[in-house]
Amino acid sequence: MPIRPALTRDLKLLPAIERSAAQAFRQCPALAWLADSEVMDATAHAGFVANAGSWVAVDGQDRPQGFICVSEQGDALHVHELSVCSEAQGQGLGRRLLEHVVAFAEDRGLQSVTLTTFAEVPWNAPFYARLGFEVLGSEALDGRLRQILAEERAHGLQGRCAMQRVVAAS
Repeated sequence: MPIRPALTRDLKLLPAIERSAAQAFRQCPALAWLADSEVMDATAHAGFVANAGSWVAVDGQDRPQGFICVSEQGDALHVHELSVCSEAQGQGLGRRLLEHVVAFAEDRGLQSVTLTTFAEVPWNAPFYARLGFEVLGSEALDGRLRQILAEERAHGLQGRCAMQRVVAAS
């Protein structure tokens, strides 16, 4: 499936993709509530589109099946959300979207790509680790990542970690 920048016409479809992706959390009893929780709305997605920080993986009819939203944070590109609809999971779309933004960060001369995720959920931290991301210990966290993790904890998200992939800036 091709990857292209998200467009305004995609905005109404992206929340449904995130909701579909979240259904995987039903496999984890302690996190099953996430399957019914709020997702980014079209307005939030519009901000990422306006700042050229959103890409979609599309099917043969140019319909988004997955998306990634990022923002530049100093010398890092931060992944805010990566979601692939349940019907398209297991086809490598998440990996391809992530590799796309790593290449984007490298092209922009950034030093790393960062994200926060669940440490123990198989399709979270272990997935990212297979793609070259490393868990950052508390001593390696900058203020930005500390704040993100604190905000996530305040919203009931326990067991999260921050991860980073260093890119070879050109």
